[in-house]
Amino acid sequence: MAVGLGSPMLDVITIGRSSVDLYGQQIGSRLEDVTSMAKSVGGCPSNIAIGTARLGLKSAVLTRVGDEQMGRFIREQLVREGVDVGAVVTDPNRLTALVLLAVESDKSFPMIFYRENCADMALSEDDVDEAFFSRARAIVVSGTHFSRPNTAAAQKKAMAIAKKNGAKICFDIDYRPNLWGLAGHAAGFSRYVASDVVSQALASVLPDCDLIVGTEEEVMIAGGSEDVLTALRAIRALSAATIVLKRGPMGCIIYEGPIAGDLEEGIVGKGFPIEVFNVLGAGDAFMSGLLRGYLAGEDLETAATWANACGAFAVSRLLCSPESPTFTELQYFLEHGSPFKALRKDTEINHLHWVTTRRRQWPKLAALAIDHRTQLEEMAREAGVETERIGLFKELAVKAAQRGGEGRPGIGMLLDETYGRRALGAAGQAGFWIGRPVEKPGSRPLEFEHGRDIGSRLVEWPVDHVIKCLCFFHPDDPAALQSEQTETLLRVYEASRRVGRELLVEIIAGKNGRLEDDTVARVVNHLYRSGIRPDWWKLEPQASPRAWANIAAVIEECDPWCRGIVLLGLDASRPELEAAFAAAASTPMVKGFAVGRTIFADAARKWLAGAIDDEVAIDDMAGKFLALLEAWEAARASQQTMA
Repeated sequence: MAVGLGSPMLDVITIGRSSVDLYGQQIGSRLEDVTSMAKSVGGCPSNIAIGTARLGLKSAVLTRVGDEQMGRFIREQLVREGVDVGAVVTDPNRLTALVLLAVESDKSFPMIFYRENCADMALSEDDVDEAFFSRARAIVVSGTHFSRPNTAAAQKKAMAIAKKNGAKICFDIDYRPNLWGLAGHAAGFSRYVASDVVSQALASVLPDCDLIVGTEEEVMIAGGSEDVLTALRAIRALSAATIVLKRGPMGCIIYEGPIAGDLEEGIVGKGFPIEVFNVLGAGDAFMSGLLRGYLAGEDLETAATWANACGAFAVSRLLCSPESPTFTELQYFLEHGSPFKALRKDTEINHLHWVTTRRRQWPKLAALAIDHRTQLEEMAREAGVETERIGLFKELAVKAAQRGGEGRPGIGMLLDETYGRRALGAAGQAGFWIGRPVEKPGSRPLEFEHGRDIGSRLVEWPVDHVIKCLCFFHPDDPAALQSEQTETLLRVYEASRRVGRELLVEIIAGKNGRLEDDTVARVVNHLYRSGIRPDWWKLEPQASPRAWANIAAVIEECDPWCRGIVLLGLDASRPELEAAFAAAASTPMVKGFAVGRTIFADAARKWLAGAIDDEVAIDDMAGKFLALLEAWEAARASQQTMA
């Protein structure tokens, strides 16, 4: 079957668990000693829905979440990942499930399931909408949801609809003894407890399946035998399905026909020599890769290779769903491999993973930049008022951006935490793109504003705030100065990747030397060659379209995944900015502008001096912001018309 990308059909609907995973960030620590945790979407079916979406399938998940913040987090993250949430039910009476885990060693992963009366285990037949499921080319049922009568009934109804419509029925055995009531709360990581009750429940499902996937322990419980070969034969006696035996680092074996006398007598998919970091989620990533090949009509050898590679990514990283590879990342790995057994240490693969899983798209950006500190401090001194007034003015600037933006997409702000803490909150509530400075104002060589330990500060930032770092850098600077500034920029770049925040690098070259058509392109090229790949560039106006083309060519060569360039203002007049827009608009890499003093300087002086009130200040800034927005849109439209 061909993958129906862009089709109203769904490639796959997964059914069952949906939780919030909280994984300890102190590696090698007992769960008792963990002090901070990373949060992500978890639960086998939800992980598979995200994993297959990243690989290009149109996926959906049938589950329940609580009517609270964790439930909303799951729903919002599924949407960000491209998963259809039409079958995600909000349960007003139950909490979203939680999972706590620590990576104690490469073989010990203590975990606790918080699933007493949780939302996803209240799934019922009423939640299975026939019209929705009739759109699916395949469904995935999971073992845990056969452990309760209501959830089992829901899955069996979905299977009946799938069978009626000719859809594939895929069974992820997903055996967790703890979730069948066979182990204590502290035994969440337990993988196998023999149980006739479980074996009989799963055996009733097998005849209707087209694809059955499990580890050796899961095959044993499904087949009712502690000998894997005997268990496989028992499954085959009940089902003609394609059976996939997962074997961890040894890869997998796929059985289409009779089970022979040797486990290896099947289609052997070889594993990848990867260092184990956390095995949780490996099976879900494996299933995602398998389904991408299986539903795309690839041969089983290819599907097995994709499955094993996806599993390798998962075991080499900490979390579950966030670590699943995108199809771009997967294909790069299969073509180029990696010199690292710990894939999380591979710079190229990490970069591909980062740029293909960014949280939100920004195809264009118009930002009101008011992260200025020293300039506004000087204005406050001139007006004879306390600097605390600066923070109040920045809140007015947020209102001005809202008013001037007129509901357009791609509105943003540059705001600092020194005077703009409350304004940052208001900008976040407005849904703006937000950039925050880390440089010490005016420093050359570059210094960070609040000390050298940049990483510990960034952890406190909201995950969607962008790090902005301004550096006065000219390609003809002395070698020692270039080296020092490059090392400082490299520190902030590496910190941004460690903490998962986007980075905007602002380069101003013209204040310290001549600005030729290749000047800024040379700086950008130098920084790329030094290992710095920011998400955004903020660059000063260039004299000609040729200069912009030179810059864009460097970016395209060094990092075609870069989000783009925004044009800075440098306190230019409106006519000067309009001329700068005209020069930049022919370069698609330029996504918009981030302009400050041209918009706010006059209003700030008058407002701080008490010459105008709040509304007049807001209107003044809003009008100037809107005028620049319209000028940029006109410049871009003019270039598109000429093209």
